[in-house]
Amino acid sequence: MARPLRIELAGGIHHVTARGNAKQPIYLDDLDHRRFLATLERVLSRYDWRCLGYCLMVNHYHLLVQTLRPNLADGMRELNSVYAQHFNRRYDRCGHLFQARYAAVLVQRDQHLLETARYIALNPVRAGLCESPVEWPWSSHRAVLGMEAPGPVAIDELLSHFGTKRGQARSHYCSFVDAVCGDERVAPESPIFGDEAFRTDHLPTAPPSREIPRGPWLDGRPSLAELFDRLDSNEAIAVAFREFGYRMVEIARAMGCHYSTVSRRLKAWEARR
Repeated sequence: MARPLRIELAGGIHHVTARGNAKQPIYLDDLDHRRFLATLERVLSRYDWRCLGYCLMVNHYHLLVQTLRPNLADGMRELNSVYAQHFNRRYDRCGHLFQARYAAVLVQRDQHLLETARYIALNPVRAGLCESPVEWPWSSHRAVLGMEAPGPVAIDELLSHFGTKRGQARSHYCSFVDAVCGDERVAPESPIFGDEAFRTDHLPTAPPSREIPRGPWLDGRPSLAELFDRLDSNEAIAVAFREFGYRMVEIARAMGCHYSTVSRRLKAWEARR
């Protein structure tokens, strides 16, 4: 099974999502929602996170969290496992509650962060569960607007992007969320949501594992023709395969040979290193 790319970063802001196994509900009543939020608050405290937004849907959730230390995986492991244990005990069930692994997108500050916060607030509206985000009781939107207690959300941290005075910032935040009524998306398939410079700074030069999909690296990578034009052929094979994720059959096709030839030449080049 493919593994999602996760980027651990001190001070990083992450849009995290997790879905129920086979798209089944992960919350069956208000108590489940409250238990999840209580677990989230403990994780925030223990792992030194800040929550800038959340939305608990029926069969999945969205979080917008800042990790002051590079420990996203540790905190997510505790959050999902502790809540799953509660759910299984309460409903006398066993097995996985969550489908596959959680997904996390590293979000650039400023406009990209704001667009992600808006996307999360509008999730239940887009799903047809309510007509306005203020009607959905299990998101941070109402708390940001001052309609209920803050709970786990660092309200002032989020509102600081909309103004220096809380009342004015809330008004600007509300207008910002209400300004969108279409199908706005925030690149959920990408492990990084930001401008080109931000992506270049934080995306590894190549997938750290062969199990991680190569999609994020496909845009902007040099073509095989370019690599063979500027490098020795054996080095071009190694760079294409190791650094840019080209498959051996793709390299062989470009060279006009069998992929076993590519494999032999790659091993020979590595042996001389």
